[in-house]
Amino acid sequence: MKSAVETLNPTRVRLSIEVPFEELKDSLDAAYKKINQQVTVKGFRKGKIPARIIDQRFGRGAVLEEAVNDALPKFYTEAVNEAELNVLGQPEVDITELKDGETLNFTAEVDVRPTIEIPDYSGIEVEVDAIEVTEEDIDKSVEQLRERFAATSPVERAAEDGDVVTLDLEAKVDGEVLEDGVASGVSYTIGSGELLEGVDAAVTGVEAGGEATFTSELKGGSAAGKEAEVTVKVTQVAARELPALDDEFAQLASEFDTLEELRADSRKRLENMKQYDQATQAQERVLEKLLELVEVPVPEKLLEDEINTRKHNLEHHQLGQMGLDLEKYLEIQGKTVEEFDTETREAAVKGIKTQFVLDELVNKEKLNVNQEELTEHLMRRAASSGMSPDQFAQAVVEGGQVPMLVGEVARGKALAVVVEAATVKDTNGEIIDLDDEEEDETTEATSEETPAAEAESAEEKPEA
Repeated sequence: MKSAVETLNPTRVRLSIEVPFEELKDSLDAAYKKINQQVTVKGFRKGKIPARIIDQRFGRGAVLEEAVNDALPKFYTEAVNEAELNVLGQPEVDITELKDGETLNFTAEVDVRPTIEIPDYSGIEVEVDAIEVTEEDIDKSVEQLRERFAATSPVERAAEDGDVVTLDLEAKVDGEVLEDGVASGVSYTIGSGELLEGVDAAVTGVEAGGEATFTSELKGGSAAGKEAEVTVKVTQVAARELPALDDEFAQLASEFDTLEELRADSRKRLENMKQYDQATQAQERVLEKLLELVEVPVPEKLLEDEINTRKHNLEHHQLGQMGLDLEKYLEIQGKTVEEFDTETREAAVKGIKTQFVLDELVNKEKLNVNQEELTEHLMRRAASSGMSPDQFAQAVVEGGQVPMLVGEVARGKALAVVVEAATVKDTNGEIIDLDDEEEDETTEATSEETPAAEAESAEEKPEA
């Protein structure tokens, strides 16, 4: 076999491959054997039909087609490996010449990872928000905890904002009660926004035993997205009573003996949260600066796949779970279809560039992923997916996604190297020293950037 590579552009090549006919012998033998098992010829046992009879009865062309389909992936793979190409996705194959007994010539056009030069990134400088925890922040945190320990007691008056009401609901569409539109004994805090739009206004001012009717668009169920007439009956009104802010409350709500200790712990927790946010912000801004330094051509087919993947995930998973379609989602977001398409394309381009650049950094810095790092990442991904570690690990193995997870960890380590080399200052001008533990968050920040690019990285086999 002989092969040659022609570079069509920075992300696409054409392989020209010449195969002497004798190298097709194994595929021809396999073709005759396969056809033998599929056809019946009178006078011959199944599987024992001579090749010349198959040629006469079914045509030599059928045999050649089967043999070529069998041989193409092998010769294509050999040519790719010989040229040391990092291909993306399936090739477009064109058989240019097939002479029985002489030669098989074909071309294969395929996208490849572009060659990327990583410049000196040690001069990157970014600014992040300073960590500031105010007394107001602490007051809000303690108040949220106080809300959790609020007691309720029935009252004989009209419902007010903040009251907990017990409701019976019935939803009708076009005058018909929905099978899944009836609910009894629903506990709801007025003003929480956790039920249908319009329910707050409807029940405010209603006493126990009273009812009201309002219209609202259903967010889920059999009539999701439709306008419904909802009748709501208030069966109980209960006032919420917040505990006093004192040492007794601190002992009730925490492991601390005094309110002062509880507030000190709240301050520490808020500082830790802001440190996490600061580290995430630093990683995002360092990544943006790094991408500005590197010229990264993006394969059009890969970009198209990435855009389609993002749209599919949004429409069929995220929005589907919320009972929304794309049109309603864009209306809520206040965006046009053109704006949505532009944003999706920009996000896809950034995701692909991120993966290419960080993968190149992995190679440049010779970064490896050990079993402990992979296990820790798997545990975090399992937690975020709502699956147990064992279930997630089984799904990863069965789906052949272990290399994908390894890639996520490696890219996270690569970005951590760049962040460590960068100068990070807060808005007060103080230099921030990010701990190594933030590498975990870096891994998470890069793990969902490029689902399509990751999938396309695996070498695909061609078909004639």
